[in-house]
Amino acid sequence: MKFRSTYRPIILYIFLLIFFGSHYKAQTITVTGNNWAPTIPSITEAGSNYAGIYESATNQIILAVSVPLLLGTGRVSVHYEANPTWNSSLILSGKRTNNGTTTCALCSITGGTAYQTITQTAIELFRIQAILALGSYTGINIQLQLSGVSVTIPAATYSSRVVFTVGP
Repeated sequence: MKFRSTYRPIILYIFLLIFFGSHYKAQTITVTGNNWAPTIPSITEAGSNYAGIYESATNQIILAVSVPLLLGTGRVSVHYEANPTWNSSLILSGKRTNNGTTTCALCSITGGTAYQTITQTAIELFRIQAILALGSYTGINIQLQLSGVSVTIPAATYSSRVVFTVGP
């Protein structure tokens, strides 16, 4: 009996470490929204050009993000995957237009409120910091911007996929 009671706290401690340790690094991200197809007018007379910059709705993409307990950081990154017809002269940018909602009193969300160029290599868009709680935000709105439109780019349908990831 005495042998077993000495090891019970250790076994309980190991169990708690395994249970909470598996949840400690669990970042999640859920992305919703609609495809965006900006309307780019035809050039109707000599000397006129495209407006050059087109913006989506401020809530074109909506994110829900969770970051780990106890001093967890979630870095939300973004990149695009180009369709084979994508023209490299087109510039896609994105920004966060709100903080979303959270029930976490000791959490913060920073960065990403100014347009950042989205490339094929992931860039950090914004960061969530959770202190002593699970940092969970819903309803984070993302707005997209297309620039670089010019008469030198052939008229065609161009598309790409915007990909969001969350990591430490």
